[in-house]
Amino acid sequence: MRLRYSEGQRTEYLVMTERIGRYWLDVFRGDTTFYSAAYWDLFTGLWRAREPVRKTDALGFMKAVRSAHTAGKYADAAIRHGLVVESENPEDARSKLLSLTADMRERLDAFLDHAVSEVRKSNHAIEVMGPLPEEP
Repeated sequence: MRLRYSEGQRTEYLVMTERIGRYWLDVFRGDTTFYSAAYWDLFTGLWRAREPVRKTDALGFMKAVRSAHTAGKYADAAIRHGLVVESENPEDARSKLLSLTADMRERLDAFLDHAVSEVRKSNHAIEVMGPLPEEP
């Protein structure tokens, strides 16, 4: 297998993901409970939606969690910690809606802003290490 980037360039990618991971912990004020791919999927899925989402659809955001029951436990923990709000669905009394709290949306906005800055810094560092492959 022909590698396209140097060891230094690949290392820069790992350093970037570590910096972003540390900032992800800051979003939760150091609470490692939420340092999990399941929560990443849930929170970023709700962030992207911008509007309340049916709970069953929100549980589906957690791709690595195969059981709806287990996914529900993750969602319930986020609700208990005040990061997600569960509300009645005015269009379907049989279902609930989930959305991020205003505070959590602000925290994720700040996190994503920081993450984009880290990507840009790493991109520059990788370019300086050059040469770069011609195709992306």
